[in-house]
Amino acid sequence: MTQTVEPDANATDVAVASGPTAQERVDRWLADFEAALAARDVDRAAGMFATTSFWRDLVAFTWNITTVEGPEGVADMLRATLDSTDPSGFRTTEPATEADGVAEAWIEFETAVGRGSGLLRLTDEGAFTFLTDLRELKGFEENKGTQRPKGVAHGAFKDRETWAEKREREAAELGTTAQPYVVVIGGGQGGIALGSRLRQLGVPAVTIDRHDRPGDQWRKRYKSLCLHDPVWYDHLPYLKFPDNWPVFAPKDKIGDWLEMYVKVMEVPYWSRSTVTSATWDDAAKEWTVQVDRDGEQVTLKPKQVVFATGMSGKARMPEFPGMSLFKGDQHHSSQHPGPEAYTGKRCVVVGSNNSAHDICAALWEHDADVTMVQRTSTHIVKSDSLMTIALGGLYSEEAVAAGVTTEKADMIFASLPYRILHTFQIPVYEEIKRHDQDFYDRLEKAGFELDWGDDGSGLFMKYLRRGSGYYIDVGASELVANGDIKLAHGQVDHLTEDAVVLEDGTTLPADLVVYATGYNSMNGWVADLVGQDMADKVGKVWGLGSDTTKDPGPWEGEQRNMWKPTQQEALWFHGGNLHQSRHYSLYLALQLKARYEGIPTPVYNLAPVHHLS
Repeated sequence: MTQTVEPDANATDVAVASGPTAQERVDRWLADFEAALAARDVDRAAGMFATTSFWRDLVAFTWNITTVEGPEGVADMLRATLDSTDPSGFRTTEPATEADGVAEAWIEFETAVGRGSGLLRLTDEGAFTFLTDLRELKGFEENKGTQRPKGVAHGAFKDRETWAEKREREAAELGTTAQPYVVVIGGGQGGIALGSRLRQLGVPAVTIDRHDRPGDQWRKRYKSLCLHDPVWYDHLPYLKFPDNWPVFAPKDKIGDWLEMYVKVMEVPYWSRSTVTSATWDDAAKEWTVQVDRDGEQVTLKPKQVVFATGMSGKARMPEFPGMSLFKGDQHHSSQHPGPEAYTGKRCVVVGSNNSAHDICAALWEHDADVTMVQRTSTHIVKSDSLMTIALGGLYSEEAVAAGVTTEKADMIFASLPYRILHTFQIPVYEEIKRHDQDFYDRLEKAGFELDWGDDGSGLFMKYLRRGSGYYIDVGASELVANGDIKLAHGQVDHLTEDAVVLEDGTTLPADLVVYATGYNSMNGWVADLVGQDMADKVGKVWGLGSDTTKDPGPWEGEQRNMWKPTQQEALWFHGGNLHQSRHYSLYLALQLKARYEGIPTPVYNLAPVHHLS
């Protein structure tokens, strides 16, 4: 690359060479990095990272999901993993780019047992962020593309087993003459996505769910429920939503898609089945899982158990004095049947986040008298603003047109270390606040208490840190702003036969009370099925240790216990929103596949337990 200097009247054209291109900088760094790794020169490799730098590894080097910081962190990780990983073949997969002095490049590489990809950001000081992930295991690649199965054996064969007969035989053998290697507890989008990955990798597994049909987890929720995230953010593995799929899918449409997905992707799935207990035999390295399968008692002996019960699955039902006296209907938001029975009724919804807003709006649409009880401040962001300002660059039709596929968007998002992610989010939400200032002014004038997170970083950080405290506005906020949904503030003191009474003495007459009070940590399911000791051993699930509201420190750097090894051997957690269920199901499935095939999986930086629940 040359830079042309403008000549004067008496001079000829002069070309002055500039510095190396982004591609040359990246190529040189990758070559030097690989040479240092090959020589097992850990200090030299670590010295190629900037003083402030972050290497996030998704299973490829560490058999874990972990982030190390700075040259010292890189050196520690490499000393522990380099010999077993034996990485090589680092190269770019498309031309490197540069902006503001930072070169950025998509890469691929190999390890002793697998193939990986990643994203490198390089400054003059060295690597600033480095993402590496495992994409497949050598010798155990998925049968896709040129390796896709033929589906039929051409020729003439006696006693031929058809595809349908094979599927029937497999279903009949599962749990009787053939034991699953993995039991996935919970058949929502998380369990289904993981079940699909395991099926494609050839890992014997079964996904178990109590509902009648796949997708009932959505169908049986309140009538107005829909996805608040746009379609580009919500694809499942392997099968993307069609191009005419609505931007925000209604709950029943999602339910139907999940049911279809289970059938098309041949996910072994037991409906109308409930896991009643699970015990771990440390000597045999095996679980015993008791299942009530539609009235039949079945004992399974898997080597691995995954709790895919949903981070919003363990309902947090409050215990207020007087609840037993209340003569009307009362239930948690997860059990809300819909608004139809409450026309003309006095309805009190305790809470002010997503479910509370949705339920209040649906009740108002059915001519109920609705009061929302706001106990603490809530972050609100309009759906349109979230789509265009916060998500548009990664998950939108425009992003797809610009070459940012869902898979590439997932990797870009994953490449931003949690330690500094809030610094990227703060200006986004400052722009949203400016863009919608009139909207926020009207909400505050109506008495609604707003916040933007402890540090102004908005919705995504609230979700990652605590999984609560926000509402993506799809219309209910306008009802709050204009007074159609009434507001009350404060904590609930007690209930009477026909009212909710707040701590300040405010009395809210009620025929219905909905407790939109959120959900507890997923390890509560472990306590129920395995025991409190096991739940305490693995500790709290979700959160980063940011030392912000409802996310106590110390800093942990990754989501607690999610998609990675826990302090209990062979016990895993999987879930999150559709984006996380899709993206992280790959890494969990590869960890399980490696163990199934007997591939050594030495885990680096197994997270300690700082909080029991």
